[in-house]
Amino acid sequence: MTPQDITKLIVRVSLKDRAAFDSLYRETSAKLFGVCLRILNDRGEAEEALQEVFVKIWTKSDRFAVSDLSPISWLVAIARNHAIDVIRARRPATADIDAAVDISDPKPGPEALAVAGGESERVHRCLDELENDRAAAVRGAYIEGDSYFELAERFAVPLNTMRTWLRRSLIKLKECLER
Repeated sequence: MTPQDITKLIVRVSLKDRAAFDSLYRETSAKLFGVCLRILNDRGEAEEALQEVFVKIWTKSDRFAVSDLSPISWLVAIARNHAIDVIRARRPATADIDAAVDISDPKPGPEALAVAGGESERVHRCLDELENDRAAAVRGAYIEGDSYFELAERFAVPLNTMRTWLRRSLIKLKECLER
């Protein structure tokens, strides 16, 4: 079939001539399938893409401009563009930039580390102002994670006495830190 024959078929398809569409399909589908297959690298996707390409040809044939250029170039361009659109649709959608806030690094940043370093120094300075056994009890409970019962046994004091030591020590620490 000559390029002029294909041009005539496309013009007739633009007039919604089904027989012309059938002839155009028979004459060009193998070439257009090859284009889709080469781009998509999947036979099933290429077959489906070819069907969609011919739907586009049916609906857009009125946009075909008769010229000295080969009409097969117009058909190949439709197939190529559609196959590329299929590949683009495969890509996962990108996340909204606001979603990046939810995946931020949980570690403190430089500013927070500097502040925490200063706070840590102040806390240790205030702990040094407590009596040695009270400071050790606070460190055991709130830094090392010892239970009140374990601390009471270690310091050989009743459990309620240990609770009182810790409560009063925390009050003194708070006062020291507020200065």
